[in-house]
Amino acid sequence: MKKLIEQIMKFGVVGFICFGIDYGLMILLTEAAGISYLVSSGLSFSISVIVNYTLSLKFVFETNQENNKIVEFLVFIILSVIGLGINQVLMWVCVDKFHIFYMISKVGVTGVVMVYNFVTRKLILEKSR
Repeated sequence: MKKLIEQIMKFGVVGFICFGIDYGLMILLTEAAGISYLVSSGLSFSISVIVNYTLSLKFVFETNQENNKIVEFLVFIILSVIGLGINQVLMWVCVDKFHIFYMISKVGVTGVVMVYNFVTRKLILEKSR
């Protein structure tokens, strides 16, 4: 249990860093570049996924060193694309249907996607004991 709590805390730190990248880039692209919030949210999410992959495998999840890293990355990308889909649908619902400001919506949506990410990555990517 202690190891799981430690892992969740590490995942939280990595998530916080990646959220900063995702959120900051989304605002920059939307406000400074005039890109639609859905496009900027998708782009910023995708960039933060690459950083998240690197940090997650280095600091959070213990993967089998014998695993094919290309296959492992592809699995990570597939899981992330599903997370991106969840992100985009929830952003659209919050902003366009519930009229919640996109910056506020992103915070709540990120929480939902973070839970999905942790559970799926732990179940699929982490090596068996």
